[in-house]
Amino acid sequence: MKKFIKNELQNWKSIEVVWIIIASGIILSLSIYWKENIIGIMSSISGILCVILTGKGKLSSYIFGMINTILYSYIAFNAKYYGEFILNVFYYIPMNIIGFILWSRNINSESKEVIKTKLNKKYKIIIFALSFISVFIYGLILKKLGGSLPFADSASTVFAVTAQILCIKRCTEQWIMWILVNILNISIWYINFSSRGENIAVLIMWSVYLINAIFMFIKWNRESNLQK
Repeated sequence: MKKFIKNELQNWKSIEVVWIIIASGIILSLSIYWKENIIGIMSSISGILCVILTGKGKLSSYIFGMINTILYSYIAFNAKYYGEFILNVFYYIPMNIIGFILWSRNINSESKEVIKTKLNKKYKIIIFALSFISVFIYGLILKKLGGSLPFADSASTVFAVTAQILCIKRCTEQWIMWILVNILNISIWYINFSSRGENIAVLIMWSVYLINAIFMFIKWNRESNLQK
């Protein structure tokens, strides 16, 4: 346990530490101001820590990811975003476990970060094409279930499934998918907040996710090129 914690705290740049503090501080302060409930705040903060640690390539990202998954699924179910609920309960929970195991086998011995990779052009085309086809099919299913914003919910779910697979495979292209997921979820939760005045912490969380995904795409793209 001590070795694990030591590795997780190793090789951090000042700007990365500042980013964690700023992102978490924004979530906490605005959530308190908007009187968000404790579950929403805990979900958002654990989610922020998860995506930043994922971008850093640290194993602990999956620990915070599991906490976020459980809390976020509860929030999504209450908001009737069934696609998000199904995704978190039946996909993210087992994938967090699988991801932790696979990443632990591919850690750089010097940086203590996961080794980054890239997809070739053939697989990029196949993956993105299948994703958009799946969005349409799953959207029809959610529409019949009576879910809120079925096709936006479907796109968010499908892109997130793809992104998580790419994340486990340590592919830089995951961040393109995460950017799409974040934009969609910002739209979904903005509508929810506008109509109900609730879940502001979740809306802010996805906004910070978007900023993080853009920066991490640049970081992973640069590092995967160097490793290649």
